[in-house]
Amino acid sequence: MLGSTTGVPGSLVGDEIVLSTNGAAVSDARNRARAFDFGAYLRTETVGGMVLLAAAALALLLANSPASAFYTAIRDFEVGPHLLHLDLSIGEWAKDGLLAIFFFVAGLELKRELVIGELSNIRSALLPVIAAVGGMVVPAGLAFAVSVGAPGHETAWAIPVATDIAFALGVLALTGSWMPTAARVFLLSLAVVDDLGGIIVIAVVFTSGLNLLALLAAVALCALYWFLQHKRIRSPWIYVPLAIATWIAVHSCGIHATIAGVALGLLTRVRTDPDEGASPAMRLEHRLQPWSAGLVVPVFAFFAAGVPVDGEALTSMFEDRVAIGVMVGLVVGKFVGIFVTSFIAVKLRIGDKPSSVSWVDMGALAMLGGVGFTVSLLITELALEGAAAERAKAAVLIASAIASLLAAAVLLRRGRKLNGEAADEPGGNVTHG
Repeated sequence: MLGSTTGVPGSLVGDEIVLSTNGAAVSDARNRARAFDFGAYLRTETVGGMVLLAAAALALLLANSPASAFYTAIRDFEVGPHLLHLDLSIGEWAKDGLLAIFFFVAGLELKRELVIGELSNIRSALLPVIAAVGGMVVPAGLAFAVSVGAPGHETAWAIPVATDIAFALGVLALTGSWMPTAARVFLLSLAVVDDLGGIIVIAVVFTSGLNLLALLAAVALCALYWFLQHKRIRSPWIYVPLAIATWIAVHSCGIHATIAGVALGLLTRVRTDPDEGASPAMRLEHRLQPWSAGLVVPVFAFFAAGVPVDGEALTSMFEDRVAIGVMVGLVVGKFVGIFVTSFIAVKLRIGDKPSSVSWVDMGALAMLGGVGFTVSLLITELALEGAAAERAKAAVLIASAIASLLAAAVLLRRGRKLNGEAADEPGGNVTHG
């Protein structure tokens, strides 16, 4: 909730600051705000994680039911013009098109943290960045070591590098609401940097047949977007076509189209001008985050998570060294990479651990790093094909579930312990968060 700097009560309604000086104006603002209650509801990490989980569960149910052929037919149905190779399947539109919105929102969050948030201070920023790097390198190394020599190992090592922002924060909100705000900021910063690393891996490893002309067009369009932001142009009638054109250019040049979302998010202005109620980044994030959490990510999950998990599929998965490498990378590699690198960075005084977050809490956050889901499923679809991709997807789902359950167990036990300690103190209660 944004407030006024003039001492007059204020509230964020839609995308503007409503300042009120009398009861009627306050009542009117409240009535108008009710229209946005559902959007505010979807902005919570808990709800976003629950919707994501429901979409994945529905996909698994359909893919392992008599309706599996219907589900597959919808996912593989092609729609769109052949021009610029935009005749994509519905599943590809979810992966390449809708998911660009998710990464645009992630780019906005990262830009905000870098400029005016927790990452604007070098020492505060270094710990989640170092942890994110460790959380990418160690899982990739373990996955490669386990799967080396197996078909597809050349690219499958990239699958466990990323942490799912929505799912990880959802689990934290559901089971660790008592944790201090610094814990959420650390996990958010780590996950955003982690996912940005995953996108870089996609750009470097999975880009083929680079179209230089389209790439130059994408760079020029990004430069135009930055220029318009710099000149304080605010009309959506300019930015929406520009964003679509940038996405088409990136898609056409051979780089994964979600890069367009990250790039434009990072180029969006986050500082508020004197005549603005909120910055462009905040307005866009406020508008798009509910769509991202309530539609974009669930639709992608619905079309990406539909993998067979019957007894035969599970047996074949545990005989597939690539799938095993993915599971080891996410469950073991993420925890070791995040926790150990964080510990070393703090001991060497390179980064600062939030004083309100204990090492046990850091361990739980490191476990949550193993929730790969969205980006891991995306990389799986790029790295593997056919039955190998289905087995790796199943491995991602199982590993993410294991990481979630382990982290939830630690968080719940820790929360009960803190509540018990607070109850033993006269008038005491848990004040975290």
